[in-house]
Amino acid sequence: MTDPISTHQAEEDARNEAILIYVNGRILPKAQAVVSVYDAGFMLGDGVWEGIRLYNNRWAFLDEHLTRLFEAAKAIDLDIRMTPDQVAQALRDTQGANGMVTDAHARLMVTRGIKTRPFQHPRLSQQGPTVAIIMEHSRPKLPRPIRLATVPHLRGLPMTQDPKLNSHSKLNCILACIAAEKAGADEALMLDVHGFVNTTNACNVFIVRRGEVWTSTGDYCMNGITRQKVIDLCRANGIPVYERNFTLVDTYSADEAFLTGTFGAQTPVGVIDGRQIGSGQMGPVTGRLRGLYKALVGA
Repeated sequence: MTDPISTHQAEEDARNEAILIYVNGRILPKAQAVVSVYDAGFMLGDGVWEGIRLYNNRWAFLDEHLTRLFEAAKAIDLDIRMTPDQVAQALRDTQGANGMVTDAHARLMVTRGIKTRPFQHPRLSQQGPTVAIIMEHSRPKLPRPIRLATVPHLRGLPMTQDPKLNSHSKLNCILACIAAEKAGADEALMLDVHGFVNTTNACNVFIVRRGEVWTSTGDYCMNGITRQKVIDLCRANGIPVYERNFTLVDTYSADEAFLTGTFGAQTPVGVIDGRQIGSGQMGPVTGRLRGLYKALVGA
């Protein structure tokens, strides 16, 4: 059995040992970029975040990422106390301090901030939010297509924790990832509450059947920005695409499968639950979409 890999696997880059990190208006060396153990994000996973990639000195789809960040903050009643323009400037300032021009990944995080006592109630966060930006030199490196294993962990109903919310509370996905690794796979394939194929623990899922591209309805998963770009590219380029319910039976007999996410863009899937998908390598539709997406980002 080959070693597990991840959709977020990147080339080693020694420059990341000396990166500078943004924390509440200050840009600090990695060792000094710390938050309190009383921070609501550390203590309770109380916060929201975005992952954003830098291509040729531009943060891809930045406006859409910031819109989603501020909508998520509003949904959990968290006042960021910055405007979208101010957050964008903090991102650019951190980029400039690190001398980054391309192939960088930023994790932009906002928590409810430091609590006066170590308990749950949000009113105990009285000092304002914590805003942090971790920015690394990052070029994806996948030695082979991803292997998936279906796990019992579900993406749940919106009245428990809405899976559309990009929150810091990721334990359900972490447990799914652990289960997949123990099954000898790289990532977890998660079903929705009705048993339809939904998402992985980290990415959105697409399959290709007879030239058609299928993805989930989006009702029970993070509606990823890269996911939407792939749907838009299909529609603009005459590739039939459907957001629909489909099952593991449909998936096992697919011609191709791939994942989408900000980091890896379109990541081919070779095996699901021990079954080879198509040739086990990147298929022609996946390859075409990668080329179209690269051109979109370049534009």
